[in-house]
Amino acid sequence: MKRVVITGMALASPLGCTVEDAFLRLQKYENCIEYDSTLEEYQNLNAKLCSKVQGFKTPEHFNRKITRTMGKVALMSTVVSEQALNDAGLLTDPIIQTEQTGVSYGSSSGSLESIIDFYTMEVEKRVKGINSGSYIKMMPQTTSVNISLYFKTKGRLIPTSTACTSGSMGIGYAYEAIKNGYETIMIAGGAEELHPSQIAVFDTLYATSQQNNHPELTPRPFDKNRDGLVIGEGAATLVLEEYEHAKKRGAKIYAEVIGFGTTTDGTHITNPNHETMGSAIARAIKDANISTEDIGYINAHGTATHSGDIAESIATYEIFKRQVPISSIKSYTGHTLGACGAIEAILSIEMMNKGWFCPTLNLNDVDEECANLDYIKGKGKEFATDIVMSNNFAFGGINTSLIFKKV
Repeated sequence: MKRVVITGMALASPLGCTVEDAFLRLQKYENCIEYDSTLEEYQNLNAKLCSKVQGFKTPEHFNRKITRTMGKVALMSTVVSEQALNDAGLLTDPIIQTEQTGVSYGSSSGSLESIIDFYTMEVEKRVKGINSGSYIKMMPQTTSVNISLYFKTKGRLIPTSTACTSGSMGIGYAYEAIKNGYETIMIAGGAEELHPSQIAVFDTLYATSQQNNHPELTPRPFDKNRDGLVIGEGAATLVLEEYEHAKKRGAKIYAEVIGFGTTTDGTHITNPNHETMGSAIARAIKDANISTEDIGYINAHGTATHSGDIAESIATYEIFKRQVPISSIKSYTGHTLGACGAIEAILSIEMMNKGWFCPTLNLNDVDEECANLDYIKGKGKEFATDIVMSNNFAFGGINTSLIFKKV
Protein backbone atom coordinates (compact mmCIF):
# COMPACT_ATOMS: atom_id res chain seq x y z
CA MET A 1 0.00 0.00 0.00
CA LYS A 2 1.22 3.49 -0.89
CA ARG A 3 1.19 6.43 1.52
CA VAL A 4 -0.96 9.37 0.42
CA VAL A 5 -0.23 13.00 1.27
CA ILE A 6 -1.81 16.38 0.53
CA THR A 7 0.52 18.80 -1.26
CA GLY A 8 -1.89 21.45 -2.52
CA MET A 9 -5.08 23.10 -1.22
CA ALA A 10 -7.36 25.88 -2.44
CA LEU A 11 -10.96 26.96 -1.96
CA ALA A 12 -13.71 29.41 -2.79
CA SER A 13 -16.02 29.73 0.19
CA PRO A 14 -18.28 32.04 2.17
CA LEU A 15 -15.31 32.44 4.54
CA GLY A 16 -13.10 33.72 1.72
CA CYS A 17 -11.24 32.57 -1.35
CA THR A 18 -7.86 31.74 0.12
CA VAL A 19 -7.13 29.14 2.78
CA GLU A 20 -5.49 31.82 4.93
CA ASP A 21 -8.47 34.19 4.69
CA ALA A 22 -10.90 31.38 5.51
CA PHE A 23 -8.92 30.32 8.57
CA LEU A 24 -8.63 33.91 9.84
CA ARG A 25 -12.39 34.37 9.40
CA LEU A 26 -12.96 31.37 11.68
CA GLN A 27 -11.05 33.22 14.38
CA LYS A 28 -13.38 36.21 14.16
CA TYR A 29 -16.33 34.13 15.44
CA GLU A 30 -18.67 35.61 12.83
CA ASN A 31 -20.85 33.53 10.55
CA CYS A 32 -21.34 34.16 6.83
CA ILE A 33 -25.13 33.91 6.78
CA GLU A 34 -27.12 36.66 5.10
CA TYR A 35 -30.71 37.60 4.40
CA ASP A 36 -31.34 37.51 0.65
CA SER A 37 -34.19 39.75 -0.47
CA THR A 38 -34.38 38.05 -3.89
CA LEU A 39 -35.79 34.97 -2.14
CA GLU A 40 -38.90 37.01 -1.37
CA GLU A 41 -39.90 36.50 -5.01
CA TYR A 42 -40.76 32.86 -4.35
CA GLN A 43 -44.19 32.27 -2.86
CA ASN A 44 -44.40 29.72 -0.04
CA LEU A 45 -40.62 29.72 0.45
CA ASN A 46 -40.17 30.30 4.17
CA ALA A 47 -36.39 30.52 4.41
CA LYS A 48 -34.81 33.74 3.15
CA LEU A 49 -31.26 33.00 4.31
CA CYS A 50 -28.20 31.76 2.47
CA SER A 51 -24.41 31.86 2.47
CA LYS A 52 -22.56 33.03 -0.64
CA VAL A 53 -18.96 32.72 -1.79
CA GLN A 54 -17.03 35.89 -0.98
CA GLY A 55 -14.29 37.26 -3.23
CA PHE A 56 -14.35 34.79 -6.12
CA LYS A 57 -13.16 36.23 -9.44
CA THR A 58 -12.83 34.49 -12.78
CA PRO A 59 -9.19 34.73 -13.91
CA GLU A 60 -8.67 36.66 -17.15
CA HIS A 61 -7.16 33.64 -18.90
CA PHE A 62 -10.46 31.76 -18.47
CA ASN A 63 -11.77 33.06 -21.78
CA ARG A 64 -15.10 32.35 -23.46
CA LYS A 65 -13.78 29.27 -25.24
CA ILE A 66 -12.67 27.74 -21.94
CA THR A 67 -15.84 28.57 -19.99
CA ARG A 68 -18.45 27.69 -22.62
CA THR A 69 -19.03 24.28 -21.03
CA MET A 70 -18.88 25.60 -17.47
CA GLY A 71 -21.68 26.72 -15.22
CA LYS A 72 -20.65 28.42 -11.99
CA VAL A 73 -20.11 25.14 -10.14
CA ALA A 74 -17.67 23.84 -12.78
CA LEU A 75 -15.97 27.22 -13.09
CA MET A 76 -15.31 27.49 -9.36
CA SER A 77 -14.09 23.89 -9.29
CA THR A 78 -11.64 24.38 -12.13
CA VAL A 79 -10.32 27.70 -10.86
CA VAL A 80 -9.62 26.41 -7.35
CA SER A 81 -8.11 23.24 -8.83
CA GLU A 82 -5.68 25.39 -10.80
CA GLN A 83 -4.82 27.26 -7.61
CA ALA A 84 -4.34 24.00 -5.71
CA LEU A 85 -2.06 22.54 -8.39
CA ASN A 86 -0.08 25.77 -8.37
CA ASP A 87 0.14 25.55 -4.58
CA ALA A 88 1.46 22.01 -4.95
CA GLY A 89 4.07 23.08 -7.50
CA LEU A 90 2.51 20.78 -10.09
CA LEU A 91 0.66 23.15 -12.39
CA THR A 92 3.26 22.94 -15.19
CA ASP A 93 4.57 19.48 -14.34
CA PRO A 94 4.23 17.11 -17.34
CA ILE A 95 2.87 14.37 -15.05
CA ILE A 96 -0.50 16.16 -14.89
CA GLN A 97 -1.19 15.34 -18.55
CA THR A 98 -0.39 11.65 -18.20
CA GLU A 99 -2.26 8.59 -16.98
CA GLN A 100 -0.57 9.04 -13.60
CA THR A 101 -2.95 11.87 -12.72
CA GLY A 102 -6.67 11.50 -12.19
CA VAL A 103 -9.68 13.48 -10.96
CA SER A 104 -12.09 12.58 -8.17
CA TYR A 105 -14.59 15.37 -7.72
CA GLY A 106 -18.30 15.98 -7.28
CA SER A 107 -21.32 18.13 -6.59
CA SER A 108 -24.95 17.44 -5.75
CA SER A 109 -25.90 18.34 -9.31
CA GLY A 110 -24.76 20.34 -12.28
CA SER A 111 -25.70 23.96 -12.83
CA LEU A 112 -29.40 24.28 -12.17
CA GLU A 113 -29.83 27.18 -14.59
CA SER A 114 -28.97 24.81 -17.43
CA ILE A 115 -31.41 22.24 -16.12
CA ILE A 116 -34.09 24.93 -16.25
CA ASP A 117 -33.31 25.46 -19.95
CA PHE A 118 -34.30 21.85 -20.63
CA TYR A 119 -37.36 22.20 -18.42
CA THR A 120 -38.43 25.26 -20.43
CA MET A 121 -38.20 23.19 -23.59
CA GLU A 122 -40.67 20.69 -22.16
CA VAL A 123 -43.08 23.36 -20.91
CA GLU A 124 -43.04 25.59 -24.01
CA LYS A 125 -42.61 22.72 -26.50
CA ARG A 126 -39.83 24.52 -28.33
CA VAL A 127 -36.06 24.50 -28.21
CA LYS A 128 -34.85 27.78 -26.75
CA GLY A 129 -31.59 28.68 -25.03
CA ILE A 130 -30.09 25.22 -25.47
CA ASN A 131 -26.67 24.89 -27.10
CA SER A 132 -23.82 22.38 -27.29
CA GLY A 133 -22.64 23.27 -23.81
CA SER A 134 -26.01 23.09 -22.04
CA TYR A 135 -25.81 19.40 -21.16
CA ILE A 136 -22.16 19.66 -20.10
CA LYS A 137 -23.14 22.39 -17.64
CA MET A 138 -26.14 20.42 -16.40
CA MET A 139 -24.69 16.92 -16.02
CA PRO A 140 -23.82 15.72 -12.50
CA GLN A 141 -20.23 15.01 -13.53
CA THR A 142 -19.71 18.55 -14.82
CA THR A 143 -17.09 19.40 -12.18
CA SER A 144 -14.86 16.37 -12.67
CA VAL A 145 -15.14 16.41 -16.48
CA ASN A 146 -14.37 20.11 -16.83
CA ILE A 147 -11.39 19.80 -14.49
CA SER A 148 -10.05 16.86 -16.44
CA LEU A 149 -10.50 18.59 -19.80
CA TYR A 150 -8.91 21.83 -18.62
CA PHE A 151 -5.79 20.15 -17.25
CA LYS A 152 -5.75 17.37 -19.87
CA THR A 153 -5.53 14.58 -17.29
CA LYS A 154 -5.60 11.04 -18.65
CA GLY A 155 -5.90 8.91 -15.52
CA ARG A 156 -8.99 7.85 -13.60
CA LEU A 157 -12.02 10.11 -13.52
CA ILE A 158 -14.32 9.52 -10.55
CA PRO A 159 -17.48 11.67 -10.40
CA THR A 160 -18.84 11.78 -6.86
CA SER A 161 -22.35 13.15 -7.03
CA THR A 162 -23.39 11.95 -3.59
CA ALA A 163 -25.13 15.04 -2.25
CA CYS A 164 -23.55 16.31 0.98
CA THR A 165 -20.73 13.73 0.84
CA SER A 166 -19.65 14.64 -2.70
CA GLY A 167 -16.52 16.45 -1.50
CA SER A 168 -15.48 13.95 1.17
CA MET A 169 -16.21 11.03 -1.15
CA GLY A 170 -14.05 12.70 -3.79
CA ILE A 171 -11.16 12.84 -1.34
CA GLY A 172 -11.75 9.30 -0.10
CA TYR A 173 -11.84 7.73 -3.54
CA ALA A 174 -8.77 9.73 -4.60
CA TYR A 175 -6.93 8.45 -1.54
CA GLU A 176 -7.83 4.86 -2.41
CA ALA A 177 -6.73 5.32 -6.04
CA ILE A 178 -3.25 6.38 -4.94
CA LYS A 179 -3.03 4.02 -1.97
CA ASN A 180 -3.67 1.04 -4.23
CA GLY A 181 -1.14 2.18 -6.80
CA TYR A 182 -3.54 3.13 -9.58
CA GLU A 183 -2.49 6.79 -9.71
CA THR A 184 0.34 9.01 -8.49
CA ILE A 185 -1.62 12.27 -8.25
CA MET A 186 -5.33 12.94 -7.82
CA ILE A 187 -7.18 16.25 -8.04
CA ALA A 188 -9.91 15.82 -5.43
CA GLY A 189 -12.75 17.78 -3.88
CA GLY A 190 -16.28 19.05 -4.29
CA ALA A 191 -18.36 22.08 -5.15
CA GLU A 192 -21.85 23.57 -5.22
CA GLU A 193 -23.40 26.70 -6.66
CA LEU A 194 -26.26 28.37 -4.84
CA HIS A 195 -29.77 28.17 -6.31
CA PRO A 196 -33.18 28.89 -4.72
CA SER A 197 -34.41 25.39 -5.60
CA GLN A 198 -31.86 23.90 -3.20
CA ILE A 199 -33.26 26.01 -0.39
CA ALA A 200 -36.78 24.93 -1.40
CA VAL A 201 -35.86 21.23 -1.12
CA PHE A 202 -34.94 21.58 2.54
CA ASP A 203 -37.70 24.10 3.18
CA THR A 204 -40.33 21.55 2.17
CA LEU A 205 -38.76 19.14 4.68
CA TYR A 206 -39.10 21.78 7.44
CA ALA A 207 -35.31 21.63 7.78
CA THR A 208 -34.38 25.27 7.06
CA SER A 209 -33.78 27.95 9.64
CA GLN A 210 -36.46 30.62 9.90
CA GLN A 211 -34.26 33.26 11.57
CA ASN A 212 -34.72 35.59 8.61
CA ASN A 213 -34.44 38.71 10.78
CA HIS A 214 -31.37 37.48 12.65
CA PRO A 215 -28.97 35.72 10.28
CA GLU A 216 -26.15 36.16 12.77
CA LEU A 217 -27.89 33.74 15.15
CA THR A 218 -28.14 30.75 12.83
CA PRO A 219 -27.43 27.95 12.12
CA ARG A 220 -26.72 26.60 15.60
CA PRO A 221 -25.66 22.93 15.41
CA PHE A 222 -26.23 20.78 18.51
CA ASP A 223 -28.07 23.58 20.34
CA LYS A 224 -31.43 22.73 21.85
CA ASN A 225 -32.91 25.91 20.33
CA ARG A 226 -31.68 25.32 16.78
CA ASP A 227 -34.31 25.63 14.07
CA GLY A 228 -32.64 24.22 10.98
CA LEU A 229 -29.90 24.62 8.40
CA VAL A 230 -28.91 27.38 5.98
CA ILE A 231 -27.84 26.58 2.41
CA GLY A 232 -24.51 27.87 1.10
CA GLU A 233 -22.12 27.40 -1.81
CA GLY A 234 -18.44 26.96 -2.54
CA ALA A 235 -15.70 24.80 -4.00
CA ALA A 236 -12.53 23.25 -2.61
CA THR A 237 -9.71 21.20 -4.10
CA LEU A 238 -7.02 19.09 -2.46
CA VAL A 239 -4.11 17.70 -4.45
CA LEU A 240 -3.38 14.18 -3.23
CA GLU A 241 -0.02 12.67 -4.07
CA GLU A 242 1.89 9.46 -3.48
CA TYR A 243 4.28 10.15 -0.59
CA GLU A 244 7.55 9.02 -2.18
CA HIS A 245 6.81 11.05 -5.32
CA ALA A 246 6.10 14.14 -3.23
CA LYS A 247 9.20 13.57 -1.09
CA LYS A 248 11.45 13.08 -4.12
CA ARG A 249 10.46 16.42 -5.64
CA GLY A 250 10.72 18.24 -2.30
CA ALA A 251 7.05 19.17 -2.08
CA LYS A 252 5.60 20.77 1.02
CA ILE A 253 3.17 18.41 2.71
CA TYR A 254 0.11 19.69 4.55
CA ALA A 255 -0.98 16.33 5.95
CA GLU A 256 -1.22 12.64 5.24
CA VAL A 257 -4.54 10.94 4.53
CA ILE A 258 -4.44 7.84 6.69
CA GLY A 259 -8.06 6.69 6.87
CA PHE A 260 -11.28 6.64 4.91
CA GLY A 261 -14.54 4.90 5.68
CA THR A 262 -17.88 4.95 3.91
CA THR A 263 -21.16 3.11 4.41
CA THR A 264 -24.81 3.41 3.46
CA ASP A 265 -27.75 3.21 5.85
CA GLY A 266 -30.03 1.02 3.77
CA THR A 267 -32.99 2.20 5.83
CA HIS A 268 -34.31 5.64 4.85
CA ILE A 269 -33.41 8.18 2.20
CA THR A 270 -33.41 11.22 4.52
CA ASN A 271 -33.55 10.03 8.15
CA PRO A 272 -30.04 9.25 9.43
CA ASN A 273 -29.09 5.94 11.05
CA HIS A 274 -26.57 6.34 13.89
CA GLU A 275 -25.44 2.72 13.68
CA THR A 276 -24.29 2.88 10.07
CA MET A 277 -22.94 6.40 10.58
CA GLY A 278 -20.83 4.89 13.34
CA SER A 279 -19.77 2.08 11.01
CA ALA A 280 -18.25 4.59 8.59
CA ILE A 281 -16.31 6.18 11.45
CA ALA A 282 -15.14 2.78 12.66
CA ARG A 283 -14.05 1.78 9.16
CA ALA A 284 -11.92 4.91 8.82
CA ILE A 285 -10.24 4.21 12.16
CA LYS A 286 -9.56 0.61 11.16
CA ASP A 287 -8.20 1.73 7.80
CA ALA A 288 -5.87 4.16 9.57
CA ASN A 289 -4.72 1.41 11.96
CA ILE A 290 -5.01 3.69 14.97
CA SER A 291 -6.96 3.92 18.21
CA THR A 292 -9.78 6.35 18.91
CA GLU A 293 -7.49 7.82 21.59
CA ASP A 294 -5.12 8.98 18.85
CA ILE A 295 -7.71 11.33 17.36
CA GLY A 296 -7.65 14.74 19.01
CA TYR A 297 -10.44 16.54 17.19
CA ILE A 298 -13.50 15.80 15.04
CA ASN A 299 -14.96 18.13 12.48
CA ALA A 300 -18.67 17.32 12.67
CA HIS A 301 -21.09 17.32 9.76
CA GLY A 302 -23.24 19.35 12.17
CA THR A 303 -26.04 20.68 9.97
CA ALA A 304 -28.24 22.00 12.81
CA THR A 305 -31.13 19.66 12.07
CA HIS A 306 -32.75 17.80 14.95
CA SER A 307 -32.40 14.24 13.73
CA GLY A 308 -29.03 14.80 12.07
CA ASP A 309 -27.28 16.34 15.08
CA ILE A 310 -28.58 13.72 17.48
CA ALA A 311 -27.75 10.74 15.29
CA GLU A 312 -24.27 12.05 14.51
CA SER A 313 -23.45 12.73 18.15
CA ILE A 314 -24.66 9.29 19.24
CA ALA A 315 -22.70 7.59 16.46
CA THR A 316 -19.57 9.50 17.48
CA TYR A 317 -19.87 8.70 21.18
CA GLU A 318 -20.61 5.02 20.58
CA ILE A 319 -17.30 4.71 18.72
CA PHE A 320 -15.14 7.03 20.86
CA LYS A 321 -16.74 6.43 24.27
CA ARG A 322 -15.24 9.67 25.58
CA GLN A 323 -15.68 13.43 25.39
CA VAL A 324 -13.72 13.98 22.20
CA PRO A 325 -13.43 17.65 21.09
CA ILE A 326 -15.86 18.37 18.27
CA SER A 327 -17.24 21.39 16.41
CA SER A 328 -19.13 22.29 13.22
CA ILE A 329 -17.77 24.63 10.55
CA LYS A 330 -21.29 24.83 9.11
CA SER A 331 -22.15 27.21 11.93
CA TYR A 332 -19.98 29.68 9.96
CA THR A 333 -20.60 28.73 6.33
CA GLY A 334 -24.03 27.17 6.34
CA HIS A 335 -24.42 23.89 4.50
CA THR A 336 -22.43 24.09 1.26
CA LEU A 337 -23.77 20.69 0.17
CA GLY A 338 -21.37 19.05 -2.31
CA ALA A 339 -18.56 21.40 -1.30
CA CYS A 340 -18.73 20.95 2.46
CA GLY A 341 -16.62 17.80 2.75
CA ALA A 342 -13.70 19.38 0.90
CA ILE A 343 -13.95 22.82 2.53
CA GLU A 344 -14.12 21.25 5.97
CA ALA A 345 -11.23 18.88 5.23
CA ILE A 346 -8.99 21.80 4.30
CA LEU A 347 -9.94 23.81 7.38
CA SER A 348 -9.59 20.77 9.67
CA ILE A 349 -6.05 20.29 8.37
CA GLU A 350 -5.31 24.00 8.86
CA MET A 351 -6.58 23.87 12.43
CA MET A 352 -4.50 20.76 13.16
CA ASN A 353 -1.36 22.39 11.78
CA LYS A 354 -1.94 25.63 13.67
CA GLY A 355 -3.05 24.02 16.93
CA TRP A 356 -6.28 26.04 17.16
CA PHE A 357 -9.79 24.64 16.75
CA CYS A 358 -12.89 26.69 16.06
CA PRO A 359 -16.01 26.61 18.21
CA THR A 360 -19.50 25.88 16.97
CA LEU A 361 -21.07 29.32 16.73
CA ASN A 362 -24.37 30.01 18.51
CA LEU A 363 -24.04 26.85 20.56
CA ASN A 364 -25.25 27.99 23.96
CA ASP A 365 -27.19 25.05 25.37
CA VAL A 366 -26.33 21.60 24.07
CA ASP A 367 -29.43 19.57 23.29
CA GLU A 368 -29.85 16.98 26.05
CA GLU A 369 -30.68 14.41 23.36
CA CYS A 370 -27.18 14.80 21.91
CA ALA A 371 -24.45 12.52 23.23
CA ASN A 372 -21.89 13.55 25.83
CA LEU A 373 -19.05 14.98 23.74
CA ASP A 374 -16.65 17.90 24.24
CA TYR A 375 -18.57 20.46 22.18
CA ILE A 376 -16.24 23.39 21.54
CA LYS A 377 -18.28 26.56 22.08
CA GLY A 378 -17.78 30.21 22.90
CA LYS A 379 -14.13 30.58 21.94
CA GLY A 380 -11.72 28.40 20.02
CA LYS A 381 -9.46 25.92 21.79
CA GLU A 382 -5.70 25.74 21.54
CA PHE A 383 -4.16 22.30 21.84
CA ALA A 384 -1.81 20.03 19.93
CA THR A 385 -2.89 16.89 18.13
CA ASP A 386 -1.31 14.98 15.27
CA ILE A 387 -4.53 13.40 14.01
CA VAL A 388 -7.97 14.80 13.18
CA MET A 389 -11.15 13.34 11.72
CA SER A 390 -13.74 14.96 9.43
CA ASN A 391 -17.18 13.36 8.98
CA ASN A 392 -20.00 13.98 6.50
CA PHE A 393 -23.42 12.40 5.98
CA ALA A 394 -25.81 12.75 3.04
CA PHE A 395 -29.30 12.10 1.72
CA GLY A 396 -29.53 8.54 0.55
CA GLY A 397 -28.00 7.37 3.82
CA ILE A 398 -24.44 7.96 2.56
CA ASN A 399 -21.82 8.21 5.30
CA THR A 400 -18.15 9.21 5.06
CA SER A 401 -15.27 9.61 7.48
CA LEU A 402 -11.78 10.91 6.71
CA ILE A 403 -8.70 10.91 8.96
CA PHE A 404 -5.71 13.24 8.49
CA LYS A 405 -2.30 13.13 10.18
CA LYS A 406 0.61 15.53 10.51
CA VAL A 407 3.72 14.50 8.61
